[in-house]
Amino acid sequence: MPTYTVMTAAGRLTDPQKRQIARDITHVHSQATGAQGFFAQVIFQAIPAGDHFLGGAPLVSDQLFVHGQIRAGRSADQKRGLLEALVTLVANATGAEKRSVWVYLSELPPSQMVEYGKVLPAPGAESEWINSMPEADREFLLRIGR
Repeated sequence: MPTYTVMTAAGRLTDPQKRQIARDITHVHSQATGAQGFFAQVIFQAIPAGDHFLGGAPLVSDQLFVHGQIRAGRSADQKRGLLEALVTLVANATGAEKRSVWVYLSELPPSQMVEYGKVLPAPGAESEWINSMPEADREFLLRIGR
């Protein structure tokens, strides 16, 4: 499952903004990679005042940081499209300037990730992975986000 951590100053995001960003990240990840939406996890972290520095000095500007941990195996074009879509969606949801939205993607080998009790499949092998699960687990996954 890709895990996207969205970090902002405490109080910067409203609950409706968080919901929109989570939905939009899930959507653009699925569009860019072809993976089902239940693979996407979005976590918000509020950074207390005085705990964020840029260039060695306390941050004084608007800054939103997204760190996406995704399965390795995506093409450079897929990752570039994903990066651009993430910047745009966060800027649109928050009213921030695009220069204030930083996004980093880190790739992890699927063989080093376990979710829902199973080692993750390589990109493109999700259907076989899901079909190999016990029916109760499969039904659980397919209900996520509905």
